[in-house]
Amino acid sequence: MVDVVFQPAEVADADALLDVQIRSFHDDARLYPGVEKGGPPGYDSLEQTIKDIGSQIFYAFIYDGQIVGGIVLFDHGEGHMHVDRLFVDPDYHNMGIGTQAIHFIEATYPANIWTLDTPLYAIRNQHFYEKLGYVNVGITYGDDIDLIQYKKVITK
Repeated sequence: MVDVVFQPAEVADADALLDVQIRSFHDDARLYPGVEKGGPPGYDSLEQTIKDIGSQIFYAFIYDGQIVGGIVLFDHGEGHMHVDRLFVDPDYHNMGIGTQAIHFIEATYPANIWTLDTPLYAIRNQHFYEKLGYVNVGITYGDDIDLIQYKKVITK
């Protein structure tokens, strides 16, 4: 496992975070035949990235002096946190960065309910979240994409 630093994202990080987000979400098209390049709303917008840095809980993942990923969280209050986006540069997959990120946020934000969603086609993501204790609680069928809803309850 590599040594990653998690630091609050700053506007100066926006270009690098945007590049990594695009690379990460577009990699799904390589991994899953028939899936077109794309991602969650705003994933490819510098304006949205800057807005999210200023208005959401947003961390950059730093490895070897460069940004290799990020995570955006929503605080729903009453001990409920939601992972909006988690992304790691494809060149840094399978190095334990995503696992470290989940452990970091769960330790930093002592919520007892964590939720997230991931595309139904993203088998790799499903395996990742399930190995970290997230449970499939349903599927949301959409016009553009179907999402698996995950939940993790942490008891203290």
